[in-house]
Amino acid sequence: MRISARSIMFVVILLLGMAGAGLRWASSLDNKLLDAQFSVLRSVWPQASQRDVVIVGIDESTLKALPEPVTLWHRHLGQFLGALASVKPAVLGIDIVLPDRSYDAVTPGLDVALLRGLLEARRAYPLVLALTLDPMGKVRPVHAPFLKAAGDSASGFALMKLDDDSVVRRFDERLGDRGEKVPTLAGQMARRLGIEPNEGIIDFSSGTRFDYLPLHQVLNWHTAQDTARLANAFQGKVVLLGMVLRFEDRQNLPVTLAAWEGGEITSPGVLLHAQVMRNLLGRGLINTVPLAAIIALTLIAALLWFVTARAVLLIACALAFVSGLAVLSTSLLHAGWHLPVAWIAITGFVALGARNGYEALLQLQERRYLQRSFGGYVSPAIMSEILAGRLKPELGGVNRFVCVMFSDIRGYTTRTEGMKPEQVVDFLNSYFEQTVAIIHRHGGSVVCFMGDGIMAVFGAPNSLENACANAFDAGRAMLAHVADFNVKQQLQGEQPVEIGVGLHAGVAVVGHIGSSARHDFSAVGDVTNVASRIEGLTKDAGYRLLCSRVVADRLPSKEMLTSLGPTAIKGHTPVEVFGYDRVNKM
Repeated sequence: MRISARSIMFVVILLLGMAGAGLRWASSLDNKLLDAQFSVLRSVWPQASQRDVVIVGIDESTLKALPEPVTLWHRHLGQFLGALASVKPAVLGIDIVLPDRSYDAVTPGLDVALLRGLLEARRAYPLVLALTLDPMGKVRPVHAPFLKAAGDSASGFALMKLDDDSVVRRFDERLGDRGEKVPTLAGQMARRLGIEPNEGIIDFSSGTRFDYLPLHQVLNWHTAQDTARLANAFQGKVVLLGMVLRFEDRQNLPVTLAAWEGGEITSPGVLLHAQVMRNLLGRGLINTVPLAAIIALTLIAALLWFVTARAVLLIACALAFVSGLAVLSTSLLHAGWHLPVAWIAITGFVALGARNGYEALLQLQERRYLQRSFGGYVSPAIMSEILAGRLKPELGGVNRFVCVMFSDIRGYTTRTEGMKPEQVVDFLNSYFEQTVAIIHRHGGSVVCFMGDGIMAVFGAPNSLENACANAFDAGRAMLAHVADFNVKQQLQGEQPVEIGVGLHAGVAVVGHIGSSARHDFSAVGDVTNVASRIEGLTKDAGYRLLCSRVVADRLPSKEMLTSLGPTAIKGHTPVEVFGYDRVNKM
């Protein structure tokens, strides 16, 4: 059994589609599409946050209000921890790394102030301290008494998994060197609230942009014993303390999370942990649809192989396909599921493009075959219309304004009486070679050869802006060609050639003339008869090229023409004729 090339190509597309879907070959493109979808969802279809997170930010104003180096903020942090102890938040995450050693030698009592705050917080609410890594990838130490004061399970790494483009899109605690799980800041905070976090895509469409309370403002409330404000801001809520500076602890995220920033491409790291907490406290992280469903959709996309149509319909089909995928994946994302569509779309485009490209290649090969086989039987304009499908194969025609040319060789019969048949053929072919090329170059179509004569039509089947001007220019070029042709004839000891050219224009029926078994493309009507009669007048009129007034009136200039007045034509009313004398006028 012979397997066709189409079948082999379809199977290849199927296999590549399955492989690409399983190996996530288009994951980087999917990430970019995911970012765009989050931006759209936040704008037109936002998800309300079921339990929001309060951010206490260390900003420029806090740095000015608390003049000591952040490393020596023991008392301020202790006061902050104590202030929250009075209102009992649901959980507090400290997204700044505490000192790695004692500073009592610098300022006595610093360690005690922070330890007192940690112990007070531990008794009042769940607390989680941030851990991080040094530039060498090792755990940056925290002064042991501080960790002990915070209690067990009260620390987690402030780390997130980066995609290949260094953007954070996923929460996953499998951050160990061998993929083992490590406790994270957001993960530990969720556990302190009785929620076991799982891995998934962070839903950046959930909730509005974050704002923050400056740390020094919270400390002022505490100093003023403004318990009402503290309770209103923090009581029973999830709280995160962290840097909100423009150039410190920034993360590349799909969307901007900071309400106080414009189009920044990065956001403070503390907002990333807050967004994860929003997800974990709400409906959860976004899951990726099962691989089997992705592969199934990829195979469905491969079925576009069977869609063949013209370019406009193909573009419409491709747009409909992409739009459908976009609507489907965005709707699923809103519902909490991520559908990677990049490879599905690529598979569909490849299937659609490959099939129609293959068919176009076959058509091109067929056209070239037709051109090689039949190009010599019809003019290029006629062949072009046939291949483009614009020239109907049925008998009959349409009315078109055309300019008809007739031309023949003077004294042809006498000249060829003593020539052998093959010599006659060689002579005619030598003459017609350039003559036909001239007609084609000027947009005309040779519809028939009549011994030594030619009938050509200008303005059909291809339209011309000024068919009469094209035909007249072609006639002049033919006369110039004959002059050059005669030079060669005389060098070979042959007699020079004289030709006559007649032009007339008008409405004719153009199309296929003949029988269903054998027909030609031609122009039929009075215009054809008159053009033939005008060409016959060149024998006695003294001009090699004659044209009717209809043609002359459509030329850019008549200065090169000589009016011969109304001239009698056999079987027709007189026609005003104009002559062009190449010898005297060119």
